[in-house]
Amino acid sequence: MTDINQLSKWNRDISRAIASLGSDEFFPRLIEAIQGQVPFDYPQVWLYHRDLPPQVLYHQVPSSAIASQIDTYLDGPYREDPFYQASMNQPRSKFYRLSRITAGKLRESDYYREYYADTGTVDEAIYLAKLRAGNVINLCMMRLPRHGEFSEQEYQTLYLLAEPVSELLKSHSEHDDFAVTHLIQPGINHQIDLAFRTFGASLLSPREKDVLELMLRGYGTDISGERLGIALETVRRHRKSIYRKLDVNSQTDLFSLFINSLTCLGEAAGKDPLQVYMSPR
Repeated sequence: MTDINQLSKWNRDISRAIASLGSDEFFPRLIEAIQGQVPFDYPQVWLYHRDLPPQVLYHQVPSSAIASQIDTYLDGPYREDPFYQASMNQPRSKFYRLSRITAGKLRESDYYREYYADTGTVDEAIYLAKLRAGNVINLCMMRLPRHGEFSEQEYQTLYLLAEPVSELLKSHSEHDDFAVTHLIQPGINHQIDLAFRTFGASLLSPREKDVLELMLRGYGTDISGERLGIALETVRRHRKSIYRKLDVNSQTDLFSLFINSLTCLGEAAGKDPLQVYMSPR
């Protein structure tokens, strides 16, 4: 395909994404536009906030890979993710590539040994958009062995698209429906610690509540066991009980329930916001 044809395709595809701003079609259309320029696998859109668990806003991960790609990531490793760390530390760029941000030392990290090596990913890049109140959106683009690592030409193409992609992500976040549903609003940050301490207290035993708080703060099974002075199998048993009592099936479901319940903090008045959230209206 010639350069003029490629540019024409980009203009056509990105116009469709712009037309869908504020709707459920925005993320898939934006991803489609980028993939029309450079192929990649398992696209994911994440919302990060320093004091809260990450939210996956959209993904195209097959059901067979969700456990390894998303649920395991949320079970603690996200804190060691170089992209998460860059997002939470005053990022200066709107585009990052994993091999560059880790200076080629990814395979030497605990993050790689404990999580990333099992994802089957050979390369990854992200677009980043800084939002208000400490929120950051990442659009993640992975490469599996079938596509290999990004070539230098593909990297340059993705880099050139960073400005419009980041600005579109930010614009999408400013639509009322998205902001109300997903974003942490200014002024609520001081209540987040209270939410960690009270969420689920009305339904769980004291020890289950301790385990749940560490889960929500992003600590994995090993560290939770160390902090609470209990065996790993005991932590796992408490986690299964928490899932059952809160009627969730995964870390993703649990984190979504927690974040949704934040809207009930004021009404809960220092008690379990989940009790208010789940009560008949």
